[in-house]
Amino acid sequence: MMDGSLVAQVGSDVVLLYIDGISVQIALYWIVGGYHPLLLASAMDNDLKIMVLLSIQLIDAHKLNYELVASWTVELGDLDQALHLWRYKGGFSIIDNAKKTLAQNKDFVTLQKERGKLLRSRHLQYLLAFSYWPPIEPRTGPNIYEMRSYNLKPGTMIEWGNNWARAINYRRNNDEAFAAFFSQIGRLYNVHHVWCYKDLQTRKETREAAWRSPGWDECVAYTVPLIREMHSRILAPTSFSPTQ
Repeated sequence: MMDGSLVAQVGSDVVLLYIDGISVQIALYWIVGGYHPLLLASAMDNDLKIMVLLSIQLIDAHKLNYELVASWTVELGDLDQALHLWRYKGGFSIIDNAKKTLAQNKDFVTLQKERGKLLRSRHLQYLLAFSYWPPIEPRTGPNIYEMRSYNLKPGTMIEWGNNWARAINYRRNNDEAFAAFFSQIGRLYNVHHVWCYKDLQTRKETREAAWRSPGWDECVAYTVPLIREMHSRILAPTSFSPTQ
């Protein structure tokens, strides 16, 4: 892992920014309607659990070398959504092998067809983890998570990394930094920061504390001009999520 001192560009943008050999996948699902409002959370969780655990069984049976890191549903933001975060150890060669293997598996093909009945639409991204961010560690709950997503101006990823390599030091005190990635396939120049909090009040207090830290405002001032668009989702872990 690099030390976060991103001061020069060597080759392409990504050379200085990512952890070699680790790729992640974010699968975003829009869930179909039809759940009773009073049963929505539990019914959705149960259906997602069945699909994901069956997928994990197939992945483990074929020793495909990737794992579920987190599973969430959206509580605030764009509702009726679920997000799964998968980690591939070995980079894109592992992804290629997994796709080929599962495409030939009849049980997985059937599972995909059944999953399609639950969804209105879906979006898939392959991403790399920022090298200066703390390693992903499963949390014990109950917690909420916030995914803050940024669409950057093309050509600004190194500048973003330089600033956040410093800015992350202002956000370490409460162990709220969970994960951070930038896209390689899918929506490009797309960055996701994932934060973990006990609740919304803790989120408020933690963010206010960062603003009281000398230097944080300067980091924000440098990164804001790099952003084209940003939005936030508050996420709740599913019952089967490895991180709670």
